[in-house]
Parts: sequence; C-alpha cells; structure tokens
Amino acid sequence: MIRIVPGDIVDLMIGPELYVGAQYRAELRAKYGLDQPIYVQYVKWVGQIVQGNFGISLRNDEPVLGTILRRLPLTVELATLSVLLSAVLAVPLGVISAVKRNSAADFFVRLIAMVGLSVPNFWLAAMLLLVTGVILHWQPRLLLVAPWEDPWTNIQQMAMPVVALSLALMAIVMRMTRSSMLEVLRQEYVQTARAKGLAPHVITVRHALKNAFIPIVTVLGVQLGALLGGTVVIEVIFGLPGVGRLVIDAINARDYPMLQGAVLFIATMFALVNLAVDLTYAYLDPRIRYS
Repeated sequence: MIRIVPGDIVDLMIGPELYVGAQYRAELRAKYGLDQPIYVQYVKWVGQIVQGNFGISLRNDEPVLGTILRRLPLTVELATLSVLLSAVLAVPLGVISAVKRNSAADFFVRLIAMVGLSVPNFWLAAMLLLVTGVILHWQPRLLLVAPWEDPWTNIQQMAMPVVALSLALMAIVMRMTRSSMLEVLRQEYVQTARAKGLAPHVITVRHALKNAFIPIVTVLGVQLGALLGGTVVIEVIFGLPGVGRLVIDAINARDYPMLQGAVLFIATMFALVNLAVDLTYAYLDPRIRYS
C-alpha cells in the first residue's frame, strides 16, 4: 500500500528544488533495487527474511533489525505499563460492578467505562500536555531515561503516555470483567458455594473470579499485542522514539525495508502474545488440556 503513495525515497532525497536528470534518478533507483518489479522486490525480501536478514534502511543505511530492537524496549514498556494499569484498575471495578449489580456503584463504574470508550486517546494526550505544561507548569525531562538507570524519572516520563493509552483499554476490560463475572455468578457451583455458607469474598475471589478470567485475559492479551503496534499516535504526540514512531518515519521517508521489517516484527510479536494467552488458559481452567 505504501508503494501506491506518489513518490519514492529517490524523489524525497532529491527534492523538488533540484533539477536532476532522468538518468541519475534511474541510477539511484537501481542502486536501491527500486527499478525492479514489485513482485521481484518482494520475493527477494522474503528470501532475506528466511535467512534472518531484515535488510538495510534506505534512509540511513543501518540494519533494519538492529534499529527495531533499539526502539522496541520503549514500546514494550509503554504497552506493558498501559495493560498493567488498566488491569489493576479495571478488574476490581468490574468485579464490584458485577457483585453490586444495578447499584449506585454499578452505574458509576459503567459511566466511567462509557467515558473511557468515548474519549479519543490523542485528545486525552493533548489535554494532559496542556494541563501539565500550561496550567501546572510541569513537564518531565525531555531526554528519555531507561527504567534501570533512573526508575523515578522514567515513571514521570511514561506517566502521561500510559494514562492516555490506558483509559480506553480500562473501559474495555472493565466491561468484559463485569459481563464475565455476571455470567459466572449465575453458575450452579457458585450457588452451591453460597448454600454451603462460604463467605461472599471467598466465593467471589476464589471461585468466580478465576473462572471469569479467561475472557479477561483474552482481552488483555489482544490489547497488549495491539498496543505493540498501536502506540503510533501517542509516541508521536509525546515525542517517544519507539517502534510506532519508527513506522511513521519510515512511511514519511518511503523507507520500504524499514517499514516492511517493522510491520513483520509487530505481527510476529502479536502472534506470540496470542500464543502466550492461549497457554495461560490451561492454568486458569483445569478442564482445558493441550496435547
């Protein structure tokens, strides 16, 4: 699809101001392999991938895989913190909403979920920057710090991006938790546990919540995989040099090897996360067995 966009890296390198003959342009395209048909370029790229070679960036002549691996820790940290924050807040609220169905607490939780689903994350990110920068006159250090170097500074730098990403995810997890818990609480074994006189919190946590976790884990896993490639807007707004920002830069520069490598890497990570979620089912539900 990116090859449908007018212009390639040769056009961007030369620019509209310089006049360069067609022969020189053709030589540059031949240098980068862009003179060959698209299917030939694709077959060669697949052959390189099979050998573990993601190619060389057309923009800066750096190995594609090395560049992705340098950007990956930031995106993984951002996605993981967003999922963890969403789970820590959404699961208890969803359980409360299900246990106290149609109460004031239930309506309040459902209102939060509705707001979370309705507010775009890019708007929330802009409002967070406005409030902290213009009103509170506070902003974290601009130079990104790794969590193992200075954890407190890293938390300050990641706080606003994580909140902007977590709101919608929290709403989804909250609604799923409520729905799943309501279904489990109607099961016969829960009624049996109540008849035996078990404490309500024991029934909720030990019996109901564990069985209700399967769809919740599914949502969290899918969202974690999606966030590995879906942090593009947030990384651009906050100036974070992650994989999402790398994809945007590759699109703007028509850096085909970098874009193809990043998309393939994100898709692979998404598949691995889903595999981990499927394996988790066996722990949550003893009835599930994988041969």
